[in-house]
Amino acid sequence: MTVWDQVVGQSSAVHELRAAASNPTEMTHAWLITGPPGSGRSVAARAFAAGLQCSQGGCGECQPCRAVLRRTHPDVLDAATQKVIIGIGEAREWVTLAARSPAMGRWRVLLVEDADRMSERTGNVVLKALEEPPPHTVWVLTAPSPGDVQVTIRSRCRLVSLGIPPLDSVAEVLVRGGVEPEAARLAALAAECHIGLARHLATDPVAAAWRRSVLEVPARAASVALAVLSAGRLDEAAKAQAEAVMKERHNEQRDQLLSQMGEASRGRMSTYGRARLKEFDEESKKRARRGQIDTLDRALAYLLGFYRDVLVVQFGAKVDLINADHAALITASAGTSTVDQTMKALVAIEQARARVAGNVAPALALEAMAVALAMPQLIAAKENQL
Repeated sequence: MTVWDQVVGQSSAVHELRAAASNPTEMTHAWLITGPPGSGRSVAARAFAAGLQCSQGGCGECQPCRAVLRRTHPDVLDAATQKVIIGIGEAREWVTLAARSPAMGRWRVLLVEDADRMSERTGNVVLKALEEPPPHTVWVLTAPSPGDVQVTIRSRCRLVSLGIPPLDSVAEVLVRGGVEPEAARLAALAAECHIGLARHLATDPVAAAWRRSVLEVPARAASVALAVLSAGRLDEAAKAQAEAVMKERHNEQRDQLLSQMGEASRGRMSTYGRARLKEFDEESKKRARRGQIDTLDRALAYLLGFYRDVLVVQFGAKVDLINADHAALITASAGTSTVDQTMKALVAIEQARARVAGNVAPALALEAMAVALAMPQLIAAKENQL
């Protein structure tokens, strides 16, 4: 099994990247891999990095391939961030590392995930390195779309575009991982062909229960008071989920930092150690905030899929439901609302996503959305009283 087998449903992109990895004459020193969430752009970038280090273009079996896939190859830098914005300090570190010659591999590769999070000032820091990289350095940036990346950055990169992988291909990946075929298909539908999310839903009962609780939000919003209560619970649950993930990661990374500084075995910490630890804790708070935003965004995406399904039922369209495993909830909602009300619900959810992304207090954004979702039920209740 080669490294390219992990890049699902992207034959055209795989052909281009594989050709470049195998043939130096096809090589470019700066790449931008774009695609919507779930298209596998990070997986494609890592497969490309492995292909560059492998003498066979990505066999998946040699030591360089395995090291890249395990994230332990010394010449492949994972320049990812969990912050809202990539800082100038991070970018300067990348540029410094990019200038070094490979220690043991064929190339020095910098994998910059979420390049769309670079501000203009940060982009200017890496611009020169992209224009005139050392002979054996390759920059591989990823982003949702070319338009999300600064013009000056994307104009210096070779573009590779990915699309949403086919449903059957995503389901097949899950089946190969031991998931039952029907469960794999339902998970692929629920994740809207996002491979990582589909795997998460199919194998993690906690993730499946979280999704179910989100899809039940419209049914629980039978009054304004219940809608506000439901929004508060959603916000608290998202916070708890993000904090649980970040706490485990924070403790592990904190221990690693102390060990690297040689502070782990000391009774008293040095002034430098305290300063570095304070900086690390501040960065961790920013990552936790990003984690909460991402968790809420996923919840709102689930709700968008729910109301999309409601519209499908209301119009009688002959297409698959995204949430086929919760068809009863969808049918009940479709029967108690009109198409116009469903469209207004979709608008309210999109507004909530924009507000949360724009740093509006999540609790306020969710309350406004939940009240809007409650309106169809309130109107129906009034009509029944008349």
